[in-house]
Amino acid sequence: MSTAILTGQPVPGSSIEADLRSLGFDVRTATDAADAETLLAGVPGDQRVAVVDTRFVGHRHALRLGLTDPRFPLAAVPGAVTAQPAGRQALTRAMARENSASGGTALAVDSLADRLVTALDADGGEVHRPELGSLVAAVPADPQARNEARQAVGAVDDEAVRLKSAVKARDGFFTTFCISPYSRYLARWCARRGLTPNQVTTASLITALVAAGCAATGTRGGYIAAGLLLLFSFVLDCTDGQLARYSLQYSTLGAWLDATFDRAKEYAYYAGLALGAARGGDDVWALALGAMVLQTCRHVVDFSFNEANADSTANTSPTAALSGKLDSVGWTVWVRRMIVLPIGERWAMIAVLTAATTPRITFYVLLVGCGFAATYTTAGRVLRSLTRKARRTDRAARALADLADSGPSAGLLVRFLPGEARPTATLSAAVGAVLVTLGAWLWGPSWWVVLMAGAYVLLSAEAVARPLNGALDWLVPPLFRAAEYGTVLILAAKADVNGALPAAFGLVAAVAYHHYDTVYRIRGNAGAPPAWLVRAVGGQEGRTLLVAVLAAVLTAGQFTVALTVLAVAIALVVIAESIRFWVAAHRAGAPSVHDEGEPA
Repeated sequence: MSTAILTGQPVPGSSIEADLRSLGFDVRTATDAADAETLLAGVPGDQRVAVVDTRFVGHRHALRLGLTDPRFPLAAVPGAVTAQPAGRQALTRAMARENSASGGTALAVDSLADRLVTALDADGGEVHRPELGSLVAAVPADPQARNEARQAVGAVDDEAVRLKSAVKARDGFFTTFCISPYSRYLARWCARRGLTPNQVTTASLITALVAAGCAATGTRGGYIAAGLLLLFSFVLDCTDGQLARYSLQYSTLGAWLDATFDRAKEYAYYAGLALGAARGGDDVWALALGAMVLQTCRHVVDFSFNEANADSTANTSPTAALSGKLDSVGWTVWVRRMIVLPIGERWAMIAVLTAATTPRITFYVLLVGCGFAATYTTAGRVLRSLTRKARRTDRAARALADLADSGPSAGLLVRFLPGEARPTATLSAAVGAVLVTLGAWLWGPSWWVVLMAGAYVLLSAEAVARPLNGALDWLVPPLFRAAEYGTVLILAAKADVNGALPAAFGLVAAVAYHHYDTVYRIRGNAGAPPAWLVRAVGGQEGRTLLVAVLAAVLTAGQFTVALTVLAVAIALVVIAESIRFWVAAHRAGAPSVHDEGEPA
């Protein structure tokens, strides 16, 4: 239960009390500032509390945005301020000071809520003020101003604004024009029936898994059903975020489920296509695994670049200036968003190709498209990084080190590296990645690859021996991902035995889950996974060396079994720890991180 404390002189005909009750507040009325302070002290510390001026005139959705968003400890709109448990102490101090300054007198002219916001700002409190756009939120000073405010409220359709704001501000072309025009109404339908975003997210996952199952049948009817179900899964995927924005049902657990399930859905669908092709006598497991490796590396490029520059000042480089100019021309904005194959365009392409062609053609087109998108985005970010003058912060360097996922072997070698640390992180990571993957390609399962993997371990240690704050050091994590995943893919393909590539697919999927989980923890300001987990799963360089050794000492059949056992072991450890962490964070009331950035 949340509590709203109304302050000021009552206004005949005002709907503020009814509006607050409809938003879930237990409404109490204060006769003066001293009474407001007493009521505030009486509200349990684990509850949200709001202080609202009785003269408030505005849209109900303006109050909803200002008073019910769970992401912010302190928030306000004109005439109203709210505090979650994390912000209660700051609000109580501001109330005591304002009450002392006013002598506890009746609030006939000024607004206590607005004075509290001013006091919170003076104390350095971070008070969130939502963008209201055309919505009205005001405290009229006289009857004429009140009438004008009421007319302004009547001129704007509150529900239309709420529906429009439910759609992500920046999204891909396909999502914006082919999905969101009707998925927002589906989100409202879900809200009115009490469904939660997490329930819709789960429904999207189940739908995608059924789609993967249909693709695994290997029949034309199954492929058509798979394509349709994949599109419907994406509709639900858009709906869960729109439902969260429509009803302000944000949560730590929900943000994690949404991000994690997106990856699980896509990669499970790849597996379904590979199984379906196998039923028809076509082995495309290498293509499926390649698509997963490429897509994961693309994501790591995005995550690393964003984390490396999260705290930097604005980029004034010529590359950034050109990008800004292109964004000012409408058609170039949509072309640039489409060619990077965000999730909407990518899933639509996969769905259509599944229904109309074969899994092999689907993967060929997907690999070409994602390869072009990866080249385009990475090249642009390299150019920006080379011309950027801002220096990386310690926080950015720490985030990149966490994304690198270096294990105990690299940590031990760092201690014995001779001389001072040298600014060669990106070069070392690139050379190591080329050595181990090229060795696997040339020699297959052999002791030569073990030697190359050993060199890779040494170069990986050298790469992380100093803080990753160089201009291109954000490339280190994606280079490590490409080296590890690529080595597993190539060695499994070179084993040339049934079951090796599916086992490798499972291993890469388990490790990729660990890497995505690391990203989501960093985004949620929760830090990296615990050190024991990184040690338990070996770190990226340790796993790469282990796979190389297993390929060299075991027969092809034994190597397949070893990959399967390794995949299951890593999956059990990382998923169990991930679930434990995110459920605990959710129960502790950790602030949610709702992604409004680039589509994945």
